[in-house]
Amino acid sequence: MEYPIERRRFLRMTGAGLLGAVLIEAPASAAPVAPPGIRSPLLFHSPAVEPFVDEMPRLPVVRGDRLDLVASTTTHRFHRDLPESPALGYNGMSYLGPTIEHPVGSPLRVRFENRMTTHPLAADMDTSLHGVAESFRAAPPSSLHLHGGVTPPDSDGHPEQLVHPGGGIDHDFPMAQDAGHLWYHDHAMGITRVNVYAGLAGMLLLRDEFDTGEPGNPLGLPAGEFEIPLVLQEKLFTADGRQSVRSTPVVPEGGWEGGAVGDIGLVNGKIWPYLPVARGLYRLRVLNAASFSVWNLFFGNRMRFWVIGNDHGLLDAPVAVHELRLSPGERVDLLVDFTELDPGETVELRNDEAPVFQAAILGEVTMPKFCQFRVRDRPGFAGGVPERLRGGTFGPPVLPAIETPTVVRTVTVSQPYELRVPPAIMSLNNLTFASPDIELPRQGTVEQWDIVNITPDPHPIHLHLVTFRILGRTPLRTVDYQLAHPQPPVGQKWVPSAHGFLAGPRQPPQPWEAGRKDIVRVDGGTVTSIIVRFPTAAELGFDPDATFPRRAATELAGADGHGGHRVADHAGHHPDDLQGYVWHCHLLDHEDHDMMLKYRIVP
Repeated sequence: MEYPIERRRFLRMTGAGLLGAVLIEAPASAAPVAPPGIRSPLLFHSPAVEPFVDEMPRLPVVRGDRLDLVASTTTHRFHRDLPESPALGYNGMSYLGPTIEHPVGSPLRVRFENRMTTHPLAADMDTSLHGVAESFRAAPPSSLHLHGGVTPPDSDGHPEQLVHPGGGIDHDFPMAQDAGHLWYHDHAMGITRVNVYAGLAGMLLLRDEFDTGEPGNPLGLPAGEFEIPLVLQEKLFTADGRQSVRSTPVVPEGGWEGGAVGDIGLVNGKIWPYLPVARGLYRLRVLNAASFSVWNLFFGNRMRFWVIGNDHGLLDAPVAVHELRLSPGERVDLLVDFTELDPGETVELRNDEAPVFQAAILGEVTMPKFCQFRVRDRPGFAGGVPERLRGGTFGPPVLPAIETPTVVRTVTVSQPYELRVPPAIMSLNNLTFASPDIELPRQGTVEQWDIVNITPDPHPIHLHLVTFRILGRTPLRTVDYQLAHPQPPVGQKWVPSAHGFLAGPRQPPQPWEAGRKDIVRVDGGTVTSIIVRFPTAAELGFDPDATFPRRAATELAGADGHGGHRVADHAGHHPDDLQGYVWHCHLLDHEDHDMMLKYRIVP
């Protein structure tokens, strides 16, 4: 039985013991910082390795209207001084996948195949989670999702449309959307966290006539060797150098965790690499591909850099910053100028975001660095930072004004408890993924989603298919809100309006958050408001509410490859058909249990 109990009362109920102390919530600003050199006995720790000894890999680039993506079990060397570790990768890469570059408006067909064998993190799969079978350890399924893609439902990588080892499926991506910074990753039900963590992720850069990615592009942006995708991650390693998703002995092996801060940073699959750079301007396409942590990114010398775009394309003009917060799943498009640095000088890309309290009380500390840039004595890209990116002769149209909604919808983010170890589960609307009580926005409507986060922690919320604009974040009197609207047992929808419980004015988004996005950081104790337009079938060129088979077409003959068939009802529907899309927290540990719900865009 599940109990949505308040966390301080939970601590009293369990005594002042360790487990209760681990799970009580407090503001992130209260997070303790371990003294230098002190290693918490409540955590597993990675072996000490020397930073900045491996050169940062340049991810290979693939192009074409018909591509193959094959997920395989591999081994990968993350650091010069570590042995090869079991991992997952796409297309023969030992870790991650190639960067796909593709033009806007040109349909892309991707043949996805699963050739994985025993999972590198098999022992960490939790078979109590929705949809996870014991067989997944030796034969893990996969589901390919193009994050940010305006994609028909049967090609979106629905978490329940699994491709099992030996199987494959064709994905059709219309690419009838604006240029932007997309990425692809695994989305298999209940094991997304271990599949992505083990290596199943890659970038897709969608180009148009303004942002061609070629030297001499109309906007005068760095290109070629001066445009570099950076896949940022954090990770734990075992004493023998293997990847580990398990952070603490408090939770038994094979038990789900609510997420952990890694103690080692990776860029493009290497631990704390270095990158030689010329003295000039670089364009860095940055992705937070972590499972858990929000980062506050800055350069070690606190030099200025510019945000020119985010998830779905360019801003109207560059935004000068000295730091920015980036949550899992978010992307930013940066310009960094190394011109003023002397040959031989180095600068690090760093992070100083404190762990959330529940992690810090275990002894987790800030993961401080990602990579080092080494300035060479040679000239680089000589162009300057553009004054404008949209509007005028050489750029796309300026971003339109935010539309006025006709529907206001309240949704909630909470962390109720059940009698298990660990006791927390994650929930949207106080429901589990299996709930049929889903959101049903109508095609062609503009809605305001007020995302009420009663937890003290940030949660990046991602909606499949659509993009949105951020209105802002409003502080919430969380305790008063919960006292006025007691949270029922998990499984009963709970979406009370926050009207009357706001603690101050709405804070606007940061200037660099101004563009179109598909993921938003929902800070703890706030109401985060976004404006979403749900497109029509005519606008999309496909029916977003169409049903589609749960199993890949190549697997419909049955698991043994013989004789199976599907039986339709009188309306032509099959009982195992799927419909619609999902929305979820992009902290992958949260998504897997159970901060993900289905939704449909109905006519």
